Amino acid sequence: MGKICFMFGHSTAPGCILPEIENAVERMYTEHGVRSFVVGRYGNFDRLAGRAVKNKKKEHSDICLRLLLPYHPALRPYTPSEGFDGTIYPEGMETVPPRFAIVKANQIMIKNADAVICYVKHFGNTEKLLQMAISQKRKRGLVVYNVAEIV
Repeated sequence: MGKICFMFGHSTAPGCILPEIENAVERMYTEHGVRSFVVGRYGNFDRLAGRAVKNKKKEHSDICLRLLLPYHPALRPYTPSEGFDGTIYPEGMETVPPRFAIVKANQIMIKNADAVICYVKHFGNTEKLLQMAISQKRKRGLVVYNVAEIV
């Protein structure tokens, strides 16, 4: 599978950031050797991130895009849309209460990813995830790219 980049951000992210997300995906691919990208499905950033990776897949056929499933697929089946190469349900999620599932799945991905692309502009759960990513950067060299710092 190679290096993994997890993508997260505010659900209210503006559509105008799509080119910057595409640039970030390209940088992860060329500069950091990332081939696998993981994105959720619960907000506008997730939709934009998925679109950006799908666009880059046209240039780089070895890119893999997977959808993060915070809920057990047997309990909440979900088929990803066209352009996705599959899903990922993080190990250890089976005992997480549903109301904490999204946050916990995101945390597990940050702990296991090689890189993150995010869009974080203000306080909230996404800001807490960014702080966790920055901590992982210090501990183990996680590559952190916040698109909000560019736009």
